[in-house]
Amino acid sequence: MKTKQTIAIIGATGTMGSAISTSLAKGNYRLLLKGTRQEELNALVAEIKNRHAAADVEAAVCHTDAVWEADIIILAVPFAAEKEIAEKIKEVANQKIVISIANPLNKTYNGLVTAPDTSAAEELQKQLPNSKVVKAFNTTFAADFSTPVIDGKPVDAFIAGNNEEAMQTVSEMVRTAGFNPIVAGDLSISRTLEGMQLLLIQLGNKYNYNRLAGWKILHN
Repeated sequence: MKTKQTIAIIGATGTMGSAISTSLAKGNYRLLLKGTRQEELNALVAEIKNRHAAADVEAAVCHTDAVWEADIIILAVPFAAEKEIAEKIKEVANQKIVISIANPLNKTYNGLVTAPDTSAAEELQKQLPNSKVVKAFNTTFAADFSTPVIDGKPVDAFIAGNNEEAMQTVSEMVRTAGFNPIVAGDLSISRTLEGMQLLLIQLGNKYNYNRLAGWKILHN
């Protein structure tokens, strides 16, 4: 039997964090959830266990403890919070997979705050040079996790990173969440992926997709 991996989800009580946590709870994972509000965190754990009776999920006391126990760390936080958290977990995240879901959007959603020659994921990799940073879940909305199949087709979820084994591990997680994983390339491809989500948000606002929208590659 495959060894159960432990996933720490930092920012678990946020919109994306709770969607990811609930979605992965049906897989063969041990989930350590960390949020800023303990009452909300306890409620999320209870809700997940109510939905998935066999779920191995618990609230984490602090960032460091959760990351120390984890094989995989998901930073389900906005771009602005990644830097602060990275500093806190730098030592205990050594050689571990760290997933960046952040999109560095500006306040008016008409551009990114990062320079054209970098991305949120690449900036995180600079802060965590001994970790295996992977970009994932940034091209999906929270609503997609409850409905990952739209118009009869599973939503594609793109993955980028510099470590092949790490990307395959994350691909399995993406598939567990109900999406079709596509390994897009190395971490520099995150620049494109973050731009894709900016465009999807802009299109959603223009055409009123109500956040139930996603990307799909059509091919022969």
